[in-house]
Amino acid sequence: MKKLRVVFFGTGEIAVPTLRHLAEQGPCPSLVVTQPDRPVGRHQVPTPPPVKVAALELGMPVFQPESMRDDTACDRVAEERPDVAVVMAYGQWLPKRLLEIPGIACINLHASLLPRHRGAACIQAAIDAGDAETGMTVMHVAPKLDTGDLILSRATPIGPDDTAGSLHDRLAELAPGALDEVLESLAAGTARRTIQTEEEATYIGKLGREDGRIDWSWHAGRIERRIRAFDPWPGTFTTFAAPGGTEKRLKVFAPARVVAGSGEPGEVLPGEGDGLVVACGEGALRLEIVQPDGSRRMTGEEFSRGWLVPGRDRRLGIVN
Repeated sequence: MKKLRVVFFGTGEIAVPTLRHLAEQGPCPSLVVTQPDRPVGRHQVPTPPPVKVAALELGMPVFQPESMRDDTACDRVAEERPDVAVVMAYGQWLPKRLLEIPGIACINLHASLLPRHRGAACIQAAIDAGDAETGMTVMHVAPKLDTGDLILSRATPIGPDDTAGSLHDRLAELAPGALDEVLESLAAGTARRTIQTEEEATYIGKLGREDGRIDWSWHAGRIERRIRAFDPWPGTFTTFAAPGGTEKRLKVFAPARVVAGSGEPGEVLPGEGDGLVVACGEGALRLEIVQPDGSRRMTGEEFSRGWLVPGRDRRLGIVN
């Protein structure tokens, strides 16, 4: 296999196992490009991205341009004379000039089976849609997001208890092997190029916290998937009438279980020992772990006993 010169572009945690693999098994990137440190948390403390932390630990040079649209940023990458640019969870648009710098290819590792679930929240989308499987796709980078020609895909099943967190970790471990195979084929000149089928394409953008609001008019199975899909980010929540009549948010965590039951959507159903059972548009859902704003995590049964006031409207998502 020809020895390749590689520049690595990445920011998010999912890219760290692939970066570590390249550092240990080769070809070791001559430069790691990642996003600038960003303020995080209540106190807005400047925090380095996970890829930067790993790169410095591994002794790799790090470059953090505010934008790759800047010619000086592209010049810095060109200095490395890369054969291949490897992009994974970088989180910035790459200009045409940057795509033309590598001598062989600019490739991207994307955590879905493209063309299904293009976009940022691809892991959440696969669970939310009820897909039986997802995977890691390696493709050529194109100017339009996630539309480049496909080189290789590796699939993994989505289990009934998978959350976005568990699936994220499994896909992160799937990526290095897929990249090895692609780099070998690129070096040998045998890499495949398959045009994506636009008719099969779906897209999901970035998610915000408000996207996690539960709509109890949905059927129970759809809500259960949403809870797993948005765990840990952006999380799911509903509202309830707290003591004193004020409206509070209630965070809902996986697992939740689909159970028999009927009532008005959002109605808390009676049931000894059943915990917190909520009627949906079709069927019902048992919430096992919840957290009222300003309080600790607790079981659904603890919440039902201690927070839902007898005689008041025992519905979630609706406050009269």
